[in-house]
Amino acid sequence: MIELACGRFRLGLSRPLIMGIVNVTPDSFSDGGRFLAPDAALRQAERLVAEGAAILDIGGESTRPNAPSVSVQEEMDRVLPALERIGELGVPLSLDTRRTAVMREGLRVGVDLINDVAGLEDDGATDAVAPYPVAICLMHKQGNPDSMQASPHYTDVVAEVGDYLERRVSACLNAGIARERLLIDPGFGFGKTLEHNLALLRALPALSRRAGVPVLAGLSRKSMLGQITGEPVPDERLGASVAAAMEAARRGAAIIRVHDVKASRQAMQVLAAVDYPEF
Repeated sequence: MIELACGRFRLGLSRPLIMGIVNVTPDSFSDGGRFLAPDAALRQAERLVAEGAAILDIGGESTRPNAPSVSVQEEMDRVLPALERIGELGVPLSLDTRRTAVMREGLRVGVDLINDVAGLEDDGATDAVAPYPVAICLMHKQGNPDSMQASPHYTDVVAEVGDYLERRVSACLNAGIARERLLIDPGFGFGKTLEHNLALLRALPALSRRAGVPVLAGLSRKSMLGQITGEPVPDERLGASVAAAMEAARRGAAIIRVHDVKASRQAMQVLAAVDYPEF
């Protein structure tokens, strides 16, 4: 059975796992401001675990399109109190950050996974995480949040994203990070058009084979789903989000990152009953 070495945990990946999102930001595209206070973040984390989240992903910087940058100190002031409060819930804690300084502080308080939209490209990031037993998710993006959706362009999006992710996996392996600690994420919505996103969703099996590590897929409530459905309000994209998550799971994603854990769990249970009757 494939396993992910994830800090305090070893996670079996024979079936897709659900990662619940806890944004401790005032401006995330879907739930900004709702869970900024540590007590609110803890209550949301408890609810997501009760609904079936196997991993919790805590982030203190919005990386939505056109998001303004925040200082490293502000990001740490948001995320560290939440991590300290949520750390006793008995599930792996993922820290969603692209900054080495924030990673170091998260590692100090005991996170189990570093989920980096910048693929550990910040100065010193690889060296910072290598000595710890945490899992690492390497994501692809084109450009930065303040401009990444201005004019995304690729000659061959699947090949180019695959090239990048393969390079980042190799950089981690060369730094002494075991393959069993690694995940990749094609970065849906991070410098991609709808057509790019759909091509990458179709190509999940090939991307995983090429990189030699499992895939994490995050499509929940994203604007690509609004383009497909005509629904402009992120909170109203539940059906589309569940459908996208299930399609990613059917195409081999090992972890599904979602806002709506209960609905995703129910859909996953149906999928499991069909595809994994032995469970």
